[in-house]
Amino acid sequence: MAVESSREQLVNEVKSLLWGSTVKEDVFQRWAQGFYFSAHESTALVQAEGGPCAVIAPLQAFILKRLLSEAEVSTWSDIQPDKSDELLVLSMTEILTQAADPTQSRYSVLLVDGPSPSTPNGEVSIDQSNPFAGLVESDSKTRIASKVFHSCLRIHTLDSKEQVEKFFSDNISVFKGQFGVLLLLYSIICTKGIPEMKSEISDLTDPLIHSTFGYGSQSLINLILSGRAVSNVWDHDQDVGGLKLKGIDKQNEVGFLTLLETLRYVEVGSFLKSPSHPVWVLGSETHLTVLFSEEKKLVSAETPAEQAKRVFKKYDNDGNNFILTDALQNVLEELGLFSDTEYVDIIKKKLDRHNDGIILLTSFMYEFFPEESRTCPDTFVLYHYNGLPRSNLNNEVKYHRGQAILLESTVDSILDSNPMLTVLQTKWPSIEVQWDKNQNPSIN
Repeated sequence: MAVESSREQLVNEVKSLLWGSTVKEDVFQRWAQGFYFSAHESTALVQAEGGPCAVIAPLQAFILKRLLSEAEVSTWSDIQPDKSDELLVLSMTEILTQAADPTQSRYSVLLVDGPSPSTPNGEVSIDQSNPFAGLVESDSKTRIASKVFHSCLRIHTLDSKEQVEKFFSDNISVFKGQFGVLLLLYSIICTKGIPEMKSEISDLTDPLIHSTFGYGSQSLINLILSGRAVSNVWDHDQDVGGLKLKGIDKQNEVGFLTLLETLRYVEVGSFLKSPSHPVWVLGSETHLTVLFSEEKKLVSAETPAEQAKRVFKKYDNDGNNFILTDALQNVLEELGLFSDTEYVDIIKKKLDRHNDGIILLTSFMYEFFPEESRTCPDTFVLYHYNGLPRSNLNNEVKYHRGQAILLESTVDSILDSNPMLTVLQTKWPSIEVQWDKNQNPSIN
């Protein structure tokens, strides 16, 4: 009884974090899908309804990361279902284990076991071999689907990454069936731990899944991407007006770019803009898709100039591309540059000629990194994935190919007619892309 009480308490805490005080059944049903691949692209996951892209798109990014290390894109059409399932299992395992406390190596995976307790009015008859059979056949049954789902959840504790991988492999049919997305999400949160989740989320009053529109919050996206449920996408923690706001703490395996950065709503740091693999989750106002490339030079090691910009921005609290003159010595010290007080005073006068009390990023870079060569190639091939069939040509979920070129001058614009290009310019300001079939892929 104590074990059952503990399980029920944990499930209720997870449910509260995700859905708030009430689970909206229409939103829940949009999330109630499994992981399954497109009939037109054997390694591309399909998203049935709006909402669960917060899990599906990052998972797709990890699948693509593995694919890029194993085979050329031109051969992907030959990948068989068993291999696709293997990639799915390995990517699920990686996402789950990165959320765990590395000092404890304990992982929680949730499945649905056995029949649900009878409902008070006897509306639903549960098949013991399939506790979800028939739940969505009528409106009355749909209304209690979330209650039945939560009552059937069982927690399996595993002690190693190898056990997690085997468990996912043995139960892959469950995760490809109804509720697979939610089972993985609940498993990640339980593995992370409720106290750790609460310590990283900046605003606990809002649920991780929007109660009306059903999209995932930035904390939820970051949890799947990086294992940290922080609310910001900048590098490290930042002190804003005396309030410590948590960000991404290290270079991520896959990246993140968002249209919201062009609107100045968020600031994406280099840990996500320059991940270790050329794969980025792209965010619009309402949806997540994935961009990727075979060009490894797109994510080459951080150059001294890139490091300098990252450190400079750390002291640029308002994101206005300048720092207070008094912060110059701290920037130089953090970069390992000469920072003797007399020298710093000379540089202050040089970079702040009008004694305005600020130093511009452009002036700083010109002084210390005037001619650093660009490591990124001028031309490269990009691919784009959107899991929603309705957002693809002929409703076929497939990878879309484009030829990118970096122009000599920056193209700094916000184009309502081409939000894809606008997002890409947050990473490559001078980029232009010619997509196959002359059709810009949708990020919505």
